[in-house]
This record gives sequence, C-alpha cells and structure tokens, in this order.
Amino acid sequence: MNRILSTTFLAVLLSSGFANAFVVPSPPALENKSYVVMDADSGRVLAASNADVQLEPASLTKMMTSYIVEHSLVSGRLKESDPVLVSEHAWCRGTSAESCMYLPLNGSASVIDMLRGVIIQSGNDASKALAEHIGGSEPAFAEIMNAEAKRLGMKNTNFMNATGLPDPAHLSTARDMAILAQAIIRDNPKYYPIYAEKEFTYNNIKQGNRNALLYTDPTVDGLKTGHTENAGFCLVASSKRGNMRLISVVMGTNSMQARADQTRALFNWGFSSYETIKPLAAGKVLGDAQVWFGREDLVKAGLDRDLSITLPRGQKDKVQAVTRLMPDLEAPIAKGQKVGEVVVTLDGKTIATQNVVAMEAVEETNFVVRLWHHLKRFLSNLF
Repeated sequence: MNRILSTTFLAVLLSSGFANAFVVPSPPALENKSYVVMDADSGRVLAASNADVQLEPASLTKMMTSYIVEHSLVSGRLKESDPVLVSEHAWCRGTSAESCMYLPLNGSASVIDMLRGVIIQSGNDASKALAEHIGGSEPAFAEIMNAEAKRLGMKNTNFMNATGLPDPAHLSTARDMAILAQAIIRDNPKYYPIYAEKEFTYNNIKQGNRNALLYTDPTVDGLKTGHTENAGFCLVASSKRGNMRLISVVMGTNSMQARADQTRALFNWGFSSYETIKPLAAGKVLGDAQVWFGREDLVKAGLDRDLSITLPRGQKDKVQAVTRLMPDLEAPIAKGQKVGEVVVTLDGKTIATQNVVAMEAVEETNFVVRLWHHLKRFLSNLF
C-alpha cells in the first residue's frame, strides 16, 4: 500500500494570501544576445532571454576546463603540485589577440598555478597545457569536456577546444553556462574561492581578474568573463546575499561596462523579487518505507541534500509538500537508493520535486523468511 506523509511548511495556508501576494516585477530590459538568471541552490531559472540559442561562448569555455581540473584534483587523479609541461602547441606567443599566463616554452608549472592562470588570467596557454596533461591532446580533452557537458545536462553545448577560441562548431547557451556554473559551485567548494581572487602573479607578471564586479560588489565571488569579436562581451557571475545565491549569465553585450551593468541589474532584480527557503535539511528522516524480503521490515527514508525552494517574495506561507514513498520495495536496498519523492506545491501547482532516499542499507533475508513474505504479500493483495 502506498504510504503518504503530508507536511505543511512554515505555516497554515492563509485565506488572504492571494490578495497579499507579492507581484514579481518584470525583469530588466537588456541589450544582449542572451541571458539567464538562476537560483544556484534550487536550479530554478528566474528570468531568461534566448536561453537556449547556441552562441560562441568565448572564454566562458574555460569554466569547463577548470571544472574538469578541479574534479581531477578532488578525485585524486591530479595533485596540486604536479608539474605540467608546456608544449609548443600550448605556448602563448604573447600577441594581443589572446589572453596568456606567459608560461615558458618547454618549461613547466604546477597544476594549482595553472588552474589560477585559467580562472584569473584566462590563460589560453594554461588551458591548453592542462588539456594536454589530462587528455593527451587538446582534441581528446574536448571529448572529455563534451562528456562532462552531457552528464551535467548541458543539452545545447559542443566544445571543440579548451580555450574558447573561435570554431564554427564550438557553441553553447546561456542556460548551459548557468548549469556549469552551478556545478562548479556545488561540486568543488574547495577550489571555488579561486574565482573570487582579484589578481594572480606568475613569472613576475601580475594580472587582474577581468570580472569587474569583484571590485565593486562584495557579494560577487565568481566566475568568468569571455570576449571575441563574434561572441561580444560575456560574463558568468555569482552573488550570495544572506542565504540566497544567484547565478547570472549574459552573452553578447557590446562592452565590458555593459556586461557588468547588466549582470548587476539582474542580481538586483532577482534578489529583490525572489527568496530561497530550505524547509528540509539533508539527513532529515521523513518516514519509514516498507521493505519486502529484507532483514528489516522498514527503512528510514529522507533527503541526501537540502530541499531548496525559490519563490516570489511573500509566498512562502503557502508552500506545501507531500512525501510519497514507493510501494513494494524489495531488499536488498542500498543506502542512498531512491525510495520515493517529495512533491512541493504552491497554490496547488507543483513547483519542485526531489528524490527521497534510503538512509541506511537493508540486506536480503534468508530463504525461509522470503517465502513467508511472499505469502504475506499474496494474502494482502487478495484482501
């Protein structure tokens, strides 16, 4: 039998709520090719224009390069002190046409220095050298980038290189870049502070971070700028105010000042119009799910990550959630296995769902008990 546990968050529904509901103002009118503003915790897109139109991402590409490097460090595949060689292909000749970390030809630098060179200095040389170090070649690394993009749900992205240098097939979207920024913040928190560093000195050459908002807004702590003639001026940024974090992506603006101003406008609109609540924390037990053929008849069910809901301001008192546990679960049950879901509604409309998982493992019981369970289940279905 399906077990349903109902919980009302924060308050009982108010009959006057509709009249007093906060009306979300329209997002700002912006002159660019595409934009997205997303809540980082819930993943909800609050406003967008041409979010899925494929465009040249320019150096926003390097977010995927840095994400893969960070992931390799976290997994232990790379160490921060590992030396990375600089091939002739990776070496930057110092022209004004590209951004460089100014690594020495046939020399080397540590992984962590090169990671800073990618994130802060937008170094094409560091990006290529790391791509060759991890993938063997830059084209092979591009295949890794595309596999990661697919895994993250970046449905309209195709990478051809590690830098974002122009290629007709090298394309992404504002939505996909927001998804990538969310993954960087969520998956590799140890290395995310690098995105807020304002400068980095290597080989006695000091270069500043091109994200102008880092110097003017203390709530902004990342992520990456990009520019080519065809792509225009692009910026992916994140800001945290209180317990709410937003991600903004603007692509195809006409100047560095415009991309900063438009990002600031999106943040101000988003924070003033919406709020994020976390009514249920990771690890909270929501109920006991029945298990057949197990050494235990019940398994504790809960969340493996915080439940985050993004709402128009003034609506949180009308949020409801129902936890639905799956019927006819059979052992063995692995810890973390899906055993149900939480469905969150606002005014009767579903606004979010999240998996409910087993908080512990349940092993299969012996043959005799399994036979008894088969009989019990058969009899319960008859009556």
